[in-house]
Amino acid sequence: MSAKPLPGAVPDEIEDSSAPLIEHLAELRTRLIWSVLAFVAAMLACFFVWQPIYGFLTRPLCVALEARGQNCALVFLSLQEGFFLAFSISMMAGLVLAFPVISYQMWRFVAPGLYRSEKNAFLPFLIASPFMFFLGAGFAYYIVTPMAFSFFLTFQDTGTLASPEAAEAAAREAGTAAMVFQGSAKAYLNLTMAFIVAFGLCFQLPVLLTLLGRAGIVSARGLARVRKYALVGILVLAAVATPPDVMSQIILFLVVYPLYEVSIFLVRRSERAREARLRAEGVLGPNESLYGEEDEAAAADGKA
Repeated sequence: MSAKPLPGAVPDEIEDSSAPLIEHLAELRTRLIWSVLAFVAAMLACFFVWQPIYGFLTRPLCVALEARGQNCALVFLSLQEGFFLAFSISMMAGLVLAFPVISYQMWRFVAPGLYRSEKNAFLPFLIASPFMFFLGAGFAYYIVTPMAFSFFLTFQDTGTLASPEAAEAAAREAGTAAMVFQGSAKAYLNLTMAFIVAFGLCFQLPVLLTLLGRAGIVSARGLARVRKYALVGILVLAAVATPPDVMSQIILFLVVYPLYEVSIFLVRRSERAREARLRAEGVLGPNESLYGEEDEAAAADGKA
């Protein structure tokens, strides 16, 4: 049975674009050029303010050191490390600053090839993706990194001494080697960005799975059935994405696994909405379903 258009509904048409391949390639080149120009301009602008950005990124470490009565300072291990540190920070901040322009250019390239209904379905995900990334990055910055850095600093033997020099003097008197944190600025930045990017990407899980569900690639029933395998996979992901710190791995797992359950709920809602729409259009009968068994039975299969 073919779908019957609803009264007053706008035809779901694709934009009239029958341009040859060379014109599509030229359009892609134009969009890429604008994206690169936006990134370069944002990176150059951030290069002049890299020190405040560096201060913002080092704040979790300074809080952890101040809580232990230590001075907050990082060192350069090579002469050129300061320049490359500023360049890395500028690239990172420039990419974040230019992301709206880059995403808009990519959308302008892809949009003419989508049906109107596909555009309406895709736009919420285009907005949700950066929101979830920044939510994960903020969770890593404000919650995870202070806890992780405090844990790492417990392996010092400074006690309540206020400086590495005092700890070294105490160690000399005891005839032992002092263990004092004198971190590299580059190593610290890499570690902090690993936390932020890992949590930001993991928070994309509901967006990705819901989008796949809308495309019909995954289903709520299938996600529920592989729940036990997803649990193992998330544990492995937590071990790979975070440094060898059990506390950080546990935190990442405790955050990502609920996101997987949220993804099942969102995919199930999407499936119900699609079935309701098809029933309203007359494509499905009142007792017909696109996804087989009831959702509750599917969830029970996943927990078995």
